[in-house]
Amino acid sequence: MTHDHDLVLRPTAAQTEAALDPPPGRNGGDLVVETLSGLGATTVFGLPGQHALGMFDALRRSSLQYVGLRVENNAGFAADAYGRITGEAAPLLLSTGPGALTSLAALQEARAAAAPVLAISSQIPTAGLGGGRHGYLHELPDQQASFRGVVKSVHTVRSQSQIPSALAAAWESALTAPHGPVWVEIPQDVLLAETSLPVVTAMDAAPEEVVPRPELTAVAAHLLSTAARPAIIAGGGVVRADASGKLRLLAERLDAPVVTTFGGKGAFPWNHPLSLQSWLEDRHTTDLLEDADVLLVVGSGLGELSSNYHTFKPRGRVIQIEADLGKLESNHPALGIHADARLALSALLETVDERPDPTAPERVRTLLARVGERIAGQELTLEQDVLASVRRALPDRSPSFWDMTILAYWAWSAFDPRGANTMHSAQGAGGLGYGFPAALGAAAADPSRPVLAVSGDGGALYSIAELATAKQYGLDVTWLIIDDGGYGILREYMTDAFGQATATELARPDYVALAESFGVPGIRTSPGSLAADLSKALATPGPSVVVLPAVLRMFAPTHLDG
Repeated sequence: MTHDHDLVLRPTAAQTEAALDPPPGRNGGDLVVETLSGLGATTVFGLPGQHALGMFDALRRSSLQYVGLRVENNAGFAADAYGRITGEAAPLLLSTGPGALTSLAALQEARAAAAPVLAISSQIPTAGLGGGRHGYLHELPDQQASFRGVVKSVHTVRSQSQIPSALAAAWESALTAPHGPVWVEIPQDVLLAETSLPVVTAMDAAPEEVVPRPELTAVAAHLLSTAARPAIIAGGGVVRADASGKLRLLAERLDAPVVTTFGGKGAFPWNHPLSLQSWLEDRHTTDLLEDADVLLVVGSGLGELSSNYHTFKPRGRVIQIEADLGKLESNHPALGIHADARLALSALLETVDERPDPTAPERVRTLLARVGERIAGQELTLEQDVLASVRRALPDRSPSFWDMTILAYWAWSAFDPRGANTMHSAQGAGGLGYGFPAALGAAAADPSRPVLAVSGDGGALYSIAELATAKQYGLDVTWLIIDDGGYGILREYMTDAFGQATATELARPDYVALAESFGVPGIRTSPGSLAADLSKALATPGPSVVVLPAVLRMFAPTHLDG
């Protein structure tokens, strides 16, 4: 009798011969890049440092494409975007101490947005490990401790034979729902030492599936089938699980209105008769969701932004599907279903009854009209025109990456992404500097279509060095910089709260001249010519910069009413 666990793949004669006689001149770094190739990686991001040179030397003996950025945090943002676009774990090669620590803000964003990133950092030589003060360059008492609260999992290597298994475990962790960043630490001497281990071939690191419990989906299907006023909130988990098609089928079967969170942009068609779009920071939307007798929340923890700053108080029954166990019922009591969004929606489609409701589209139209009237009463024509110009210029299916800037805050609510997995921002962790380096990662992932990055002048200064990266690799990214002379949204917040703003005004360069000094075409535009100038830049291969001098304002919030 043969059991599955008794089956072992036997090497061929050629594999045995190659294993017994590995090529000379390999080191621990070769084991890293060989394992990455065996796992299916094709592109790596990073920045070299003294302790990590073994990995970088090995890159020239591999088929991996390397994209080197100028700041580790920007390299992390690029890897984040690559992971979001491809659904693959993006390797990020880092050096010890300052190099690794500089990536922490990017890894926090990847964790918040469930972007799969495989960060591989060097460490001081093994002789210096253990928490002593040996005086090694870049030495930390416990380097791992800096990452444990940020990434999904931490993996340590102390010998060359551990490298393939540690990387495979990290890869599996990064790609198990919810996706996220992971961190692997390898000492310098382990990377540099010559190795006689066989060349690493294909690795088996299939992620585990997070399958819903059938008794829970049965209850959820019954509640949805018998609801009088169901509604759906679709979060980023729907996009990450590639489940937008299943979400649409379920919404149409139930005639349930759907609102997408800012992280879930594109999870549901913008102009669908059941689409409430993304107006979550609006009391009209909050009221409709509170009025639902059954509310299905898919792939969202209903955090601060998704709950209109925690003013949302559901009165009906809540069903929450979430792959991140810690987010289940973290903000509201619910029928919590721990599952990947795609698998859970598939289970619901198998059992839910059709529930026609001819009044649903009219309720959606009424709500959107009320939202439109509220915005129209605030004299924000410039802001709406600028956003409309960006939408006209950006080709359908081209991805866009938005920094933390006023136009991005508008886009969260008002921008039609025209497709799932096309609009991305740093709203997960909320750090500055995301837009441009993330767009570079997306361009490396898919060179077949142009990519748009949107930043304010404050955020642009975080990543201006990456103009050199864009030029060096010829990455097809158009960077729109809204230049208002400072941190615009903080200027608004402080003026509203204190009557005047402090520390928000910035001296800044001539961005057009600065771009041209890197060999990147730049143009200064105006609101009236933005659509044409942006269209031309997007249609021209390679990087470009479009600068719009403008002071934009946010629409008034509703969570402060009363």
